[in-house]
Amino acid sequence: MTIDPVADVLVIGCGPAGSALALRLARAGHRVAVLDRARFPREKPCSEYMSPETVRQLHALGVLPTLDDAGGAALVGTQVCGPLGSRLVGRFARAGGTPFRGTGLGLPRRVLDAVLLTAARNAGAVVMEEMTAQQLLRDDNGAVAGVQARDSDGVSRELRARVVVGADGLGSIVARRAGLHAQGRVRRIAFVAHVAGVERLSTTTELHVARDGYVGINDLGGGIANVALVVPAAAAPLARGDAHGFFRQRMAAMPAVRDRIDTDRLVRDVMVTGPFDAMCRRSTTDGALLVGDAADFFDPFTGEGICTALRGAELAAEVLDDVLRQGGPITDRRLRGYRAARRHAFLGKWIVERLIGYGMLAPALFDRAVARLERRGMADTLIGVTGNFVSPWKVVNPVYLARMVL
Repeated sequence: MTIDPVADVLVIGCGPAGSALALRLARAGHRVAVLDRARFPREKPCSEYMSPETVRQLHALGVLPTLDDAGGAALVGTQVCGPLGSRLVGRFARAGGTPFRGTGLGLPRRVLDAVLLTAARNAGAVVMEEMTAQQLLRDDNGAVAGVQARDSDGVSRELRARVVVGADGLGSIVARRAGLHAQGRVRRIAFVAHVAGVERLSTTTELHVARDGYVGINDLGGGIANVALVVPAAAAPLARGDAHGFFRQRMAAMPAVRDRIDTDRLVRDVMVTGPFDAMCRRSTTDGALLVGDAADFFDPFTGEGICTALRGAELAAEVLDDVLRQGGPITDRRLRGYRAARRHAFLGKWIVERLIGYGMLAPALFDRAVARLERRGMADTLIGVTGNFVSPWKVVNPVYLARMVL
């Protein structure tokens, strides 16, 4: 085994959170290394939806022109169809607030992640692909001091840094090995495909809720749609060994979409991700912090994942830039500003996510709420909240909630 001091900051995971954080810190002059078990570009199961606020984050990172040139789809809002026939349509341009622009973006993660990682590399971050983190290293005081990782040749290496960042998704090795991981109660699994020729493909993201799950449809441009089937985790064993067959069977049982989606026209194999409702007991510990899905991911319904990853990276970069410049051990106490910033930035959205996620467990109530939001002209506000440019407290208040269900 070789001992290899790497950087001030070692980021585990090259998804949007990890690459955005590496990019910001490298531009600030810090020594940053980022590793991932994959080689990029690579496919990733995801709704591949980016809200107007996500677009603003990408602009701030300097990668938006490249992504716009990649040929994705401009998304003007979201429509939600309830399990008993109700429907709402919310448009970003009518939601109020201050969107960066009036559209979101649908784009494959294969493109997004590669562009962000290239930008991080060009900024000076050391990128290690096909490198799998296995264990955390500790110093004499028990603080996280790096990771033990295995490269594509099976060689183990000790990669040491002043701080380790877990940006490695739902099953985060960093979160688990640091004792920060916890599992919530609403466990859902997503089966995600790219499908050609979806009929009546809309410029709005579509969410079709059934009694035992939902389907999301998101235009990616070029005649391709992201189609995500989300079901309770208890149903997942039925798909073992044949994810495509399970996807085909469940889609055929969804009256709202079965005549529009030809499951024989998949242009990418069905990919599986979950279970969702993953969280952390806390997002920091001595020598480490968590960003993106490693820190918290409830459900893909509201499309918060990529935006939360990029915003979380921005918050983490601000705190780490300060503590790195001060020198000395990076303790949990010195990282508490990151925890406070996350609560301030995300608390309202966490509440909205859970109101919607738990609401789907009561189909009649959910359908009633969808119908009232549309009829009473409240849908645009909700979609602005899920688009991350309208304050969540516009929704999380007694007046709005009462009008939604009464």
